[in-house]
Amino acid sequence: MTRFALTIEFDGTPFQGLQRQKHGPSVQQSVEQAIHAVTGEEATLHSAGRTDSGVHALAMRSHVDLDTALTPFRLMEAINAKLRPDPIAIIACEVKPDDWHARFSCTGRQYLYKIRNRRAPLTLDTGRAWHIRPALDADAMHRAAQSLVGCHDFTTFRSAHCQSDSPVKTLDRLDVRRGGDGQSDWIFIEAAARSFLHHQVRSMVGCLALVGMGRWSEKRLADALAAADRQELGLNAPPQGLYFVAAKYSDENNISQERPQ
Repeated sequence: MTRFALTIEFDGTPFQGLQRQKHGPSVQQSVEQAIHAVTGEEATLHSAGRTDSGVHALAMRSHVDLDTALTPFRLMEAINAKLRPDPIAIIACEVKPDDWHARFSCTGRQYLYKIRNRRAPLTLDTGRAWHIRPALDADAMHRAAQSLVGCHDFTTFRSAHCQSDSPVKTLDRLDVRRGGDGQSDWIFIEAAARSFLHHQVRSMVGCLALVGMGRWSEKRLADALAAADRQELGLNAPPQGLYFVAAKYSDENNISQERPQ
């Protein structure tokens, strides 16, 4: 039996999330079915994180245990052939030791949230960004975001359905910036932590958008965090703008994607 680590890119639009669901298609189901079509094995996909319906991934790390003689490259090519036409691609595949685990060995996770800040409707980016028409103050959003960095009780930004044992998490980084030349109507929010609560990133982004619109002050965001009360949440951002960007492991260099300009 060989443990294969997969790096998966997917458009979450047609799926009910990454993890298998009883009420609709999932990324996990599609990948497991493709693996079965290639190897005849009933494999279980284990992943570094979970995603909600509509959330995307640039480099989700996962693993499967297979009794196959295929090389990682041939396995990747064969799985990708069986995944068509689903918007899922295995972009890397390698053999890992038996004690390496995509979820439990992960020491850090990174997310990117994309906001298109313009009056005109979205066309090419429909389903891949949050469209906000009123002008946003990205500098104010970034200043406010720094009150969330560090170790805190994130109950305010936690889904009622979150299964984490504790609402206390350490947020390593939360940066907000407006795009550069040619992308001035884009706002990018980058979050990094060892792990996140269910809906934490989307909830933080939603409240930061209120700051950017001038509806919340920077202090109001800090007060909402301190309240540790879900009732103090101002807004939960939609899933379409959220991307799982990278998973970090102590035994390898961090896999990262090209940063939006």
